[in-house]
Amino acid sequence: MAAGELAAGVLSPSLSPLTAVGGAVIDAVPPGVKDWAISVFGTADKAALLVGMALVIAALAALAGALERRRRFTGAAVIGIFGLAGAAAVLTRSQMTPLSLVPPLLAAVAAVVLLRFLLRRLQAWDAAIAGQAASHQAASHQAASHQAAADHPEDSLPAAPGEATPDSAATPSRRGFFQALGITAAAAAAGGVLAGIWRGATMAVNEARARITLPAAASPAIPVPPAAEAGVAGMPPLVTPNRDFYRIDTALSVPAVSPDTWVLKVTGMVAREVLLSFADLMAKPLTERHITIACVSNGVGGDLIGNAGWLGWPVRELLALAVPQPGADMVLSRSADGWTAGTPLNVLTDNRDALLAVGMNGEPLPLEHGFPVRLVVPGLYGYVSATKWVTELKVTRFADDAGYWTPRGWSARGPIKTSSRIDVPRSGRPVNAGTVVFAGVAWAQHTGIRNVELRINRGPWREAELATGISADTWYQWKLAMDLAPGQYEVQVRATNLAGEPQDETARPPAPDGATGFHTVRVDVKS
Repeated sequence: MAAGELAAGVLSPSLSPLTAVGGAVIDAVPPGVKDWAISVFGTADKAALLVGMALVIAALAALAGALERRRRFTGAAVIGIFGLAGAAAVLTRSQMTPLSLVPPLLAAVAAVVLLRFLLRRLQAWDAAIAGQAASHQAASHQAASHQAAADHPEDSLPAAPGEATPDSAATPSRRGFFQALGITAAAAAAGGVLAGIWRGATMAVNEARARITLPAAASPAIPVPPAAEAGVAGMPPLVTPNRDFYRIDTALSVPAVSPDTWVLKVTGMVAREVLLSFADLMAKPLTERHITIACVSNGVGGDLIGNAGWLGWPVRELLALAVPQPGADMVLSRSADGWTAGTPLNVLTDNRDALLAVGMNGEPLPLEHGFPVRLVVPGLYGYVSATKWVTELKVTRFADDAGYWTPRGWSARGPIKTSSRIDVPRSGRPVNAGTVVFAGVAWAQHTGIRNVELRINRGPWREAELATGISADTWYQWKLAMDLAPGQYEVQVRATNLAGEPQDETARPPAPDGATGFHTVRVDVKS
């Protein structure tokens, strides 16, 4: 695998055997498995997949070794099938080039050579052990002869000089096998590290990103009101730092897209196709807004949500240049890695701040958050709107096209549901009796929050103090102080949006269009 990844670093920096197989696995597993992985591992889902793949690879390697030791070429056949599976996975990826097929095949060849090399060492050890057994048998015969000589001195013979100890025959072969194994493991580890470093495209893109200076916004964001902060210790920041912003996508390896070669195509049901380069985009009058985005896999009370300051060009202005044709009702956006999202056309052409974003919290987009350009659309879950590394906008119809997740059981549209969360105190943590301050966030992007309420042990609802908020497109912080005596309490929160629609109490899972229910925490109040 290290050899394959190293070869990919030279021949196919955007697609390696490991990422190709991982991407194919992500595409193939049922939606329920994906939901389970996200609910269990959260933003570490890709790391969990890589660990799982490593365990499977190790098991296949062990199987190949065991089979090859019993019968020649059977282990090599297992490796050959594995290499062909890697090549087949490469063929399914949108980043595939003819050179991308070389690394998985090279990995298979390297594995077969390594298998034969280690097996020869192991066979030498086996032969030494067999020789040792024969030596023991000869020694036993010799001991019997010595005993006979003691009984009949006249028949005795002199002992052979330099007689080997019982383990001396096997020791060099055993040492040679483990030395070979250790060298192989060290080479594999070093190769893996080099493969991670030797990603010329990624390094070049990081350097290109470091050279970018974001232009001043023609329409700057309003300053964050001081009253937008609830002022309660333990609350998440009102604006999520880039390093803490959640990341959920299907890209096992972050696409390395150079801003120098990036081009966005507007195609499909349009009067004219439009090509937009990164330089063209940076020259446009850009808009800066704070917008909260959320993943549809976010469970009730979950943390797959974040609020950032985004800088970009309004998508409606780009679509106006293309002039969508009558009958079109959807825009299918495509990522550099082939992922797609279907967004209602009216959402991208109304007055909301749907952006082709180039900046996040005052800096160019981080690579893992879509550099050089991504979509940010207020009011929709990310699976139908927040395309990272975007390279194409196809104006089409819901009847003719579907985004990546729709055929996998998720709804086609995905408007964000009104939701709320208790962040302070954390569920299960004891607090002291007296005044207990509850605090959290509520959101209903592009609609806004009217009020937030709490109830204790299913009693009457009490209205919380709602912070001013930044805009209807961001989350709102809230707090409520209550006097509580020692005991166990169940605390629930609900929000009502500015349209007067209360949060849905019915507990539903994220699939197919977002989780519902009241976030509930249990608080142990100590005397």
